Amino acid sequence: MATIKSITLVQFRNYTSSGFGFDRQVTCITGPNGSGKTNLLDAVYYLCYTKSYFSAYQQNSVQKGMDGFRVEGTFYKNDRKEIISCKWKQGKKEIFADGALYEKPTDHIGKYAAVMIAPDDMELINDGSELRRKWVDGILSQTDTHYLECLMRYQRVLLQRNAWLKLQATNPSTHSAELEFYNAQLAADGGYIYNKRKAFSTEFLPVLQKFYNELSSSKEYINVVYQSDMHRQPLAQWLKDGLQNDLRMQRTLRGIHKDDWEFTLNDTPIKNYGSQGQKKSFLFALKLAQHAYLCQLLHHKPILLLDDVFEKLDQDRMEALLRIIRTDNFGQVILTDTHAARVKAAFGEGVEVGFIELS
Repeated sequence: MATIKSITLVQFRNYTSSGFGFDRQVTCITGPNGSGKTNLLDAVYYLCYTKSYFSAYQQNSVQKGMDGFRVEGTFYKNDRKEIISCKWKQGKKEIFADGALYEKPTDHIGKYAAVMIAPDDMELINDGSELRRKWVDGILSQTDTHYLECLMRYQRVLLQRNAWLKLQATNPSTHSAELEFYNAQLAADGGYIYNKRKAFSTEFLPVLQKFYNELSSSKEYINVVYQSDMHRQPLAQWLKDGLQNDLRMQRTLRGIHKDDWEFTLNDTPIKNYGSQGQKKSFLFALKLAQHAYLCQLLHHKPILLLDDVFEKLDQDRMEALLRIIRTDNFGQVILTDTHAARVKAAFGEGVEVGFIELS
């Protein structure tokens, strides 16, 4: 099991300089809206993944008027203590483990895992394919270093190929060596990514179905349908056959960057036909299945981060969620709520809950 025992924030969002401890298996961060509950939860996530859960821009994590921030946490995994520090200043990010600087921030990915459940996560079901790709890539990048390397290289070469395609519109070239290199690299990395995504989709479904059944107490059949151009033919063939279309549109139209996952309920897309209650159950099942999947492959229990979830759930789903996370399958849980009494009542006498009270 991996746990965080303490955290220090300097110039991180609304925190000038603050420190907090996590002494219990379950810690609730309470306080009025605007006091920084979600920011503190995000700081824990940042230490695990060297990025914010809520914003793609590092600058958004800097306290207003400042030019950088620092977050430091004390972690324990298998009784081994390690201090992780993340520093960002004027566009430069540095990650340290026990004072030693990582050569690449990506070397830290997979060491400590966390799963966040937040109110805006419903976008994972309702919005476009990019969010679902990022979600799957985030899971697989933690469990397979080569996957992360292939993904980063694929994204870089895709940009280069698209730039080459745009250039042809104004400066056509008969020299195809560059294009052949781009196609070969995309086909190689895309093939590895496709196979990993395909295997994941198959392995993940039974775990997802189990949690959905526990949360919804229903007999509904759910499915995750992996959609990819590469089901039909290898990427190398798509790139060759589609060159004229790519040149006309000035971008690469086929590839794993177009993959998607359709979430269905009784064979109908939940995005279009699911009720709000069904979508909530499906979303929480996705995140709990993500936790279980990472636990199995990383051989330690990720930290479960719950942002204001009790406010969004009806009584039955809240009780079902609590039954699940109170089992031995879950390790450290850190959550936010505006009402400490509600959390105490929810967990009952059997679980000792620690509280961090913000003002």
